[in-house]
Amino acid sequence: MAYAAVKVTKVGLEEPLEQIHKIRITLSSKNVNNLEKGIVFFAIGSRNFVRLRSGLVTTTKVLHITTRKSPCGEGTNTWDKFELRVHKRVIDLFSSLDDVKQITSITIESGVEVEVTIADP
Repeated sequence: MAYAAVKVTKVGLEEPLEQIHKIRITLSSKNVNNLEKGIVFFAIGSRNFVRLRSGLVTTTKVLHITTRKSPCGEGTNTWDKFELRVHKRVIDLFSSLDDVKQITSITIESGVEVEVTIADP
């Protein structure tokens, strides 16, 4: 979904401005603290832009692995349990493509994956 902004002049003629696109930024990380810092950086960087919906929290994926402690398989049945949690946040922006280039140039914490999706009109 794209919106076109127009500028009204004194004569009443409308000049089209840059086209506004819906941009979805998805942040995912194993570390929640780094992820929340990334959201703060995006919120500060996008403060001057058209409209921002804050970081929507999606469900945390928990990956489980259960394995035997004994390498040879003999002895008592003892097990190790490991888990990996993947946290995800979604930010929706409504702005022009030039503004998105400025926002995506922000450096964020290591271990945070960023995915930018632009909705075409």
